[in-house]
Amino acid sequence: MTSTPATSTDSTSTDGTSVAVLVGSLRADSVNRRVAERLRDTAPDGVRLEIVEGLDLLPFYNEDLDVPGRTPEAAVALRERVGAADRVLAVTPEYNGTMPAVLNNALDWLSRPYGAGALVGTPFGVVGVTPTPYGGKWSHDDAARSARVAGAVVVEDVTVSQSSIDVDVLEDIATQERLAGALRTLVGFAGEPTAA
Repeated sequence: MTSTPATSTDSTSTDGTSVAVLVGSLRADSVNRRVAERLRDTAPDGVRLEIVEGLDLLPFYNEDLDVPGRTPEAAVALRERVGAADRVLAVTPEYNGTMPAVLNNALDWLSRPYGAGALVGTPFGVVGVTPTPYGGKWSHDDAARSARVAGAVVVEDVTVSQSSIDVDVLEDIATQERLAGALRTLVGFAGEPTAA
């Protein structure tokens, strides 16, 4: 299975705003993937979400593999897709009190080359749900911190964590409105990029 690199375009001026979505769960029917798909399918006019596939194909980051001309194809495709996007949104559960390894690994690949990675200067937000009383807050905090270190501009107001284990997030109108609001905040962000 190979990934086709995205074409780089200035989508803010011609096609609206493009958002690359990183899903932190590899399970085909995960709730967070379904949240990402719902956001994609109900995005406002002028907003285009692309769920970045192939995170499972990324080897664990190893500088020995990250050599010009020999960087793994999945990593090149990831960098091209994220680099071509106007915004990046992580939609992730929480595993053992932090973000899943697949998301952490993707952020590692996106952080290189240091100071010039695909996330540098890009507005970044993180949302997601986890059926625990904490709702994924630690995972979201860790993902935001890693993205900031990688040079992203973390939009602090883009945050939705499931607050109750009794809520069906896919059917709960209030939760869906909060998720849609978080996406609107990310898309509408016009802050100045800060140095990594």
